[in-house]
Amino acid sequence: MISIENLTKSYGEHVLFDQMCFKINSGERVGLVGRNGHGKTTMLRLIVDEIHTDAGTISIPKNYRIGYVRQQLEFTKSTILEEGMTGLLEHEKDHYWKVEKILYGLGFSESDMSREPREFSGGFQVRLNMAKVLVSEPDLLLLDEPTNYLDIQSIRWIIRFLNNWSNEILLITHDRSFMDKVATHILGIHRKKVRKISGNTERYYSRILQDEEIYEKTRINDEKRTKETELFISRFRAKARLANLVQSRIKTLAKRKKQEKHEILKTLEFSFHFKPFSGKNVIKAENINFSYEQDKPIINDLDIAINAKDRVCVIGKNGKGKTTLLKLLAGDIKSRTGEIVYNPNVTKGFFEQSNLSTLVDTQTVEQEILYCHKSVDQQFARNICGAMMFSGDDSQKKISVLSGGEKSRVMLGKLLATPVNLLLLDEPTNHLDMDSCNALLAAIDCFEGTVIMVTHNEMFLHALANKLIIFKNNSQYMFHGSYQDFLEKEGWEDREKAEIFTRKEEIQQEHNLKQTKKEIRQKRSEIITEKGRILTPLKKKIKQAEELIEARESDMSGFNQAMIQASQKKDGHRISRLGKEVHKCQTDIDRLFDELETLTVDFESREDEFKKRLKDLEKL
Repeated sequence: MISIENLTKSYGEHVLFDQMCFKINSGERVGLVGRNGHGKTTMLRLIVDEIHTDAGTISIPKNYRIGYVRQQLEFTKSTILEEGMTGLLEHEKDHYWKVEKILYGLGFSESDMSREPREFSGGFQVRLNMAKVLVSEPDLLLLDEPTNYLDIQSIRWIIRFLNNWSNEILLITHDRSFMDKVATHILGIHRKKVRKISGNTERYYSRILQDEEIYEKTRINDEKRTKETELFISRFRAKARLANLVQSRIKTLAKRKKQEKHEILKTLEFSFHFKPFSGKNVIKAENINFSYEQDKPIINDLDIAINAKDRVCVIGKNGKGKTTLLKLLAGDIKSRTGEIVYNPNVTKGFFEQSNLSTLVDTQTVEQEILYCHKSVDQQFARNICGAMMFSGDDSQKKISVLSGGEKSRVMLGKLLATPVNLLLLDEPTNHLDMDSCNALLAAIDCFEGTVIMVTHNEMFLHALANKLIIFKNNSQYMFHGSYQDFLEKEGWEDREKAEIFTRKEEIQQEHNLKQTKKEIRQKRSEIITEKGRILTPLKKKIKQAEELIEARESDMSGFNQAMIQASQKKDGHRISRLGKEVHKCQTDIDRLFDELETLTVDFESREDEFKKRLKDLEKL
């Protein structure tokens, strides 16, 4: 278990955390969420002491081991298996089978075990780093975007692996379905504070939305109460009998902390520019073959036909040719045999995962978008910068200072600069946070053209695909149907083991969550109804008492004026009668002030009680 107390961290004037407090308890698998640039990776680096806090403490038990998958690639052994074994604990140095099991799960084959680590791609080298950490079985496992270099089958394997993990996990991922299947708790960074809840991301974001609504309503009510208090003080400051009550109001007003209106958080909002397209057929390819080496074919005799408005997702294990297929369809490389025929009205837009390296470090965000196409003028470039959350001075940031997620947004911005009717997208969700992934999903869904996309994100697959191009068992073919159709009719080789959550279990979880939300909403409604039933009559009585006091004080003023006139005329009979009226009027005023004080104290006490009950309910 680790404990974070009053943690504060900033870079210059940019504050990431402000007196943050939370704990990770024994056996918890915690998903860390928040927008890009809000400090998720910084949090992990603080925990492993790579960087230091400005204030606060991170308490870690003695001999508590933390495993962190770093991006630095440093290998000392001559084979994959030997390198993986460097992560084993001292008393397990010869337990090579533990390493083999994890390497197989992460997508390495039996023949890979004897190969040299540097022969593999960067993605597989990162997997090897992950395997070294996993076999060490740390007390706390820190994972930062582990799915970026994993295919669907490896993702499903690691879900099973992490669900059987007995120690603690702190996980960052843009893949919402992955997090929901692994995490027992969600820890969210929001407005420089954190909130930790038991449950999944849907429950967390629902709470955040409720908190925002409650904060704004409370802020408006507090402003209203402040004005009412100021009016009360102004009206009754001169009344001696209400001096204590007025002073109490003044002290309350002085202690009341003004709640500032929340800054509106920027959200990625955009749509792809559709170029009108006439025709039914978009692409037709027959007998496509391709290989980088003569005796190692990657694509064999592939036939595909893609129509207007199709949503085609390309799926399969990593390293099998999915990105190569997109490059073939984009025209970046040529097939060995076969023919790819495009409708002459097709205009392509290509987003490739390795294209981030094509950005020029010395250029600004605005310049990258401005120079990407001759039709883009400065105003249009600025508009796209704004849509990609680079408004104002942010559009003048140099590419060299941007994070991976920000660079991905620049690449998306460049794709928006030219109207297209065919989108070719290669793992576009890598480096994007959850909010940006949701915006991308909405933009693709609303795009009127055709989409061909490589993705391992099963949420995208379920939401978008009406056709699939499948790389499986060293072959490639087109599947006509949704991703759910594919799972039901064919599935992956390890389907029975990989299906962690059956649809029945998912439905039950959704039902339970809806029931809980329904109960909370019902209870909240009951409290608000009770509050109105009790406080509304009290508020009316307070108003009536104030109006009666004003009326009797007006009467008193009239009687006093009449008394002066009677004294001047020496009208004893009238003076006697008016004296009785003045006495009766003063008695009424004194009684009404006593009633007003009693009612006001009662009202404030009951109102505070209802506020506490509503606040306690929000913690459930």
